[in-house]
Amino acid sequence: MKNGKPSGSTKKKKILIVDDHPLLRVGIARVIDQQKDMTVCGEAEDGPGGLAAVAKCKPDAVIVDISLEFGTGLDLIRDVRAHHPETAVLALSVHHENLYAERAIRAGAKGYVMKREPVDNVLAALRKVLQGHMAVSENVIGRIVAQGGSGKTTDKTGGGSIQVEALSNRELEVFRLLGTGLGTREIASRLGVAISTVETYRAGIKRKLGLANNSEVLCQAARFVANEPID
Repeated sequence: MKNGKPSGSTKKKKILIVDDHPLLRVGIARVIDQQKDMTVCGEAEDGPGGLAAVAKCKPDAVIVDISLEFGTGLDLIRDVRAHHPETAVLALSVHHENLYAERAIRAGAKGYVMKREPVDNVLAALRKVLQGHMAVSENVIGRIVAQGGSGKTTDKTGGGSIQVEALSNRELEVFRLLGTGLGTREIASRLGVAISTVETYRAGIKRKLGLANNSEVLCQAARFVANEPID
C-alpha cells in the first residue's frame, strides 16, 4: 500500500448500484470502475431487484437511492441490513440530509450523500463505509446522539414549513409523493402496496399532523415539497 491507497494486487471491493435512473447508474458505474480499489458488480432499479442482486453478487457495499420508482430505499436498506448484515450501505439522495439522513442511518445505512455532492465526495463516503466507518455530517451524528437512540427523528425543512418528525418512514414517503401531485392509485403502484394501504397512511398523516381533511393534507404536502431544502 502506497500513500494510503491499495496496491494493484489488492482485490477490488465490489459495489452494487440501486437507482431507478439508468443514466445515473451508468454515470456512477463509470466513475467507480475507474477506481483502483473498487468495481461495480451489478445494478438494479428497484427494491426487490436490489435485494435479489445483493444475494446474487454479494457486494461489499450497496449504493441505494432513497426514492425509488417502486418501493422505497429505506425499505431496501432495512432488508439488506436484516438479510446481509455484512454488506455496507451508502444512501444516495436528492433530498437534504435534514429530511432523510437520520431515517436512513436508523434503517441500517452507514452513510448518506446528496446527489448534488461532487463525485470525489461520493467516492470518499463510499470508501468510509467500506472501512466500517460512518459517512454522514457531524450535524446528523450530533442529532442522533442527542436523541439517545430513541428512534425519534427530527425532520425539519425550515422556513416555517410543517414538521414531520411524527410520521413513520412510509407516511413520510406518502406525504412527499402527495405533495408532488401523485394520486392514491399512482402512489400505491409506486410503493407496491394496496390502495387501501395508502389511504390508511393518509389517515395516519392527517391524524398525526392535526389536519382536518384530505384537502388540508394535500395543501400541506405541496407546501412541504415546495419548501424542501436542496442545499
